[in-house]
Amino acid sequence: MYQLLRQQQVVHGETSRAACRVEQFLGGGGQGEVYKVNIGGSTMALKWYFPHVATPEQRKSLEVLVVKGPPNNSFLWPMEMVSDRKVPGYGYVMPLRDARFKGIIDLMKGSAKGITYRALATAGYQLVENYYQLHCMGLCYRDINFGNVFFDPATGDVRICDNDNVCVNNDKEAALSVLGTPRFMAPEIVRGEALPSTDTDRYSLAVLLFYIFMVSDPLAGKRESSIKAFDDKAMRKLYGADPLFIFDPDDHSNEPDPLHHKNAMAYWPLYPQFLRDLFIQSFTKGLRDPQNGRVTENPWRAALVKLRDSIYYCRTCREEVFYDPAAIKAAGGKPDKCWSCGKELSLPFRMRIVGQETMIMLNLETKLYPHHLDSNRQYDFSQPLAEVITHPKDPSIQGLRNLSTKKWNMTNANKEVRDVEPGRSVTIASGTKISFGNIEGEFRL
Repeated sequence: MYQLLRQQQVVHGETSRAACRVEQFLGGGGQGEVYKVNIGGSTMALKWYFPHVATPEQRKSLEVLVVKGPPNNSFLWPMEMVSDRKVPGYGYVMPLRDARFKGIIDLMKGSAKGITYRALATAGYQLVENYYQLHCMGLCYRDINFGNVFFDPATGDVRICDNDNVCVNNDKEAALSVLGTPRFMAPEIVRGEALPSTDTDRYSLAVLLFYIFMVSDPLAGKRESSIKAFDDKAMRKLYGADPLFIFDPDDHSNEPDPLHHKNAMAYWPLYPQFLRDLFIQSFTKGLRDPQNGRVTENPWRAALVKLRDSIYYCRTCREEVFYDPAAIKAAGGKPDKCWSCGKELSLPFRMRIVGQETMIMLNLETKLYPHHLDSNRQYDFSQPLAEVITHPKDPSIQGLRNLSTKKWNMTNANKEVRDVEPGRSVTIASGTKISFGNIEGEFRL
């Protein structure tokens, strides 16, 4: 890969006219090269296109994105067009990705060390939330895959790059220029029956989520491992003409091969049934009926928040495990054994939201947000309103501290009532109920 721009070379923002000084070459791809730059005193990233890519159509698409602005700060979005009369072509500046963010591809390679299931659930939720906000703007990403997504292994926070792929939904002229990435493209695109849209984005998103949680391809099972020469014809058959989910409940002919698909076989049973059900829908009905069968963002958001709230710890080995209501019901009310050490699991204190199916595991690091405690602020994780704490003199006693500005009303198992002022806490004990306003929670063990 050659460098289009030299270090210390200056180009200019087309709107601000600010000098954009090249500081460092960061990398290149099929469309162009990316540099670390200083523009107007701020450190940013600059993508400069190869001459054959810098078309009037690409410029028009970018200008639309610059005017619209990003759905939120998780997108490394085109902020301003950049050019110079002495340099062929053009580029755009965008926020620079912080070093704490690693590629999802690192997760696939096993080089993202120390990541927790809580961070994975957070990353999955944030991805769905971000693409939901993009779609609400009438936009389509077109090329969702694990090459353009980054996450913080410590927190699960995500950043989405390559946003020059984005176009207005159902803009057929623009959609023709980017069809997607193999294995992530919806079957109808592979068959040549459709162009990228929000419907195909939702398929690609389901594939991405499957990779994140199962570290596997949802359609790569025994059919793939039996192929001697995996050519374009085989690719079109498996991913377009005759796709089949590796965990299809009605057709086991493409189930994982024990020799080649160990990740899928190991991870699939670890997750609660409510998450697996969404993958089953995505890759059964969703394969056959793009308009009506695909899982939309709302069910994914609900399931991924529920997944994060369902995490607790094995008391023997301290590994993360999941509270799975379906599995516990099938086992007569007892949780399964730990996937890691094989020992019997004991459920921790948890909080049931009265009138809902919501159950939140109360671990030492658990925080509750407006999403949990205010029915008018669904999916609001901006500021914690409560946190689990331990008694300063007796670590075996846990409490829930009020971090909000409103007092709570508590009723314990003996029907004693008292207020819990901001900054105060209530002992977590089975049968105690707390009114948070329009939401009521009950502690259980």
